[in-house]
Amino acid sequence: MIDFENFRQLLMSSRTVRRFNEEKTIDTATLRSLVELIRYCPSGRNAQPLKYLIINTDNDKSKIFPLLKWAGYFSDWDGPEPGERPAAYLVQCLDTKYGKDCLCDDGLQLEAITLGMKTLGLAGCIIKAFNHVKLSEEFNISDRYVPRYVLAIGYPAEEVVIEDMSRDEDADFKYFRTPDGIHHVPKRPLDSIIFQ
Repeated sequence: MIDFENFRQLLMSSRTVRRFNEEKTIDTATLRSLVELIRYCPSGRNAQPLKYLIINTDNDKSKIFPLLKWAGYFSDWDGPEPGERPAAYLVQCLDTKYGKDCLCDDGLQLEAITLGMKTLGLAGCIIKAFNHVKLSEEFNISDRYVPRYVLAIGYPAEEVVIEDMSRDEDADFKYFRTPDGIHHVPKRPLDSIIFQ
């Protein structure tokens, strides 16, 4: 069984990545294995209302990429360049047959998948900002299913580091890139997220 410190290290190293080694592909069996992890997650009311569309062909990747917004704090960046784009995507959809709300299932499942990805040497970017209507049209997703998130997946081609923030409540929490291309992610200190 994994011990606490190893689990902590897994969480710390499982960072959001937006630039990938596009030469490396991910087969459908691996993507299915990642989705299979969500079967073991808790589910509100045990409704299990989320389903996933697997995208890993060149044609489908070219259709989804322009529908995505990549980094809200990088207003002058349109996302990864050719050669740095994801090898695959998972589109998480709510099946409204089982309810109008997935409660906390979406986040729990995305965390399970991203941790699983890390164990395989993969990384990703959970994307909420995308053209929902066009995505449903492009991939023939019926009205019964509501796309909630797109998870971009690939082999990382950038370094991401955690920066400790000060306890100042007004400290800047925006992620940033330094000129050497390293992506920095500020995190609040423990004492500032526990009520005193």
